[in-house]
Amino acid sequence: MIPFLSPFDTFPPVESARQDMDGLLAIGGSLAPEWILGAYRHGIFPWGTVEGHPLWYSPDPRMVLFPAEFRLTRSLDKLVRRQRFTVRFDSNFRAVIAHCAQTPRPGQNGTWINDEIFAAYCRLHELGWAHSVETYEGDTLVGGLYGLAIGRMFYGESMFSHRTDASKVAFAHLVRYLVANQFGMIDCQMYTDHLASLGGREIPRQDFVDKLSVLIATGNPRSVWATEPSGQ
Repeated sequence: MIPFLSPFDTFPPVESARQDMDGLLAIGGSLAPEWILGAYRHGIFPWGTVEGHPLWYSPDPRMVLFPAEFRLTRSLDKLVRRQRFTVRFDSNFRAVIAHCAQTPRPGQNGTWINDEIFAAYCRLHELGWAHSVETYEGDTLVGGLYGLAIGRMFYGESMFSHRTDASKVAFAHLVRYLVANQFGMIDCQMYTDHLASLGGREIPRQDFVDKLSVLIATGNPRSVWATEPSGQ
């Protein structure tokens, strides 16, 4: 049985997550900021809702990318240096998450970013926890990504691209910023070939939880992200 959480419950141990259900841990609770932040601090994340009830996951193994292991190919490095795209941070968070929700995904029927998830992450952005990296062609938003930063830990949520490699350019700038600000790990949640091509790899969930417990305890609880992607 998957536990159903009331707004007053706490999360069950991550070890009880269902491996045969992609790491589903619990249903219910709340999408209030304190619930989502508490989940991330324990290696748990929301992935859609059912009849308004959040679905909470903690897969094992966990897909991560260590910033120092980012694979900057020659072609991507050349594209970044050419500055074909203008890159901005936190310039239009709502548009980025909206594009992520609207972009079709191979093997997925619909999107997990529904109105409730959209509102919850926009609130986290207003509070300074959620951030976006955007790529523009002229004044047109053509790619980007969003996620959360707690201490020196970044939790990637979703990305989109309406031009070839636009999201990869955003990711390259994100990694540069994270390295400059001494972030230790990017949570990528689930394996994809795309993330693996960028240097992501799977690690045991317990290793992930151990590492993030250290990273969220160092640095500022909320990161102040520079407008200039190269960091401070």
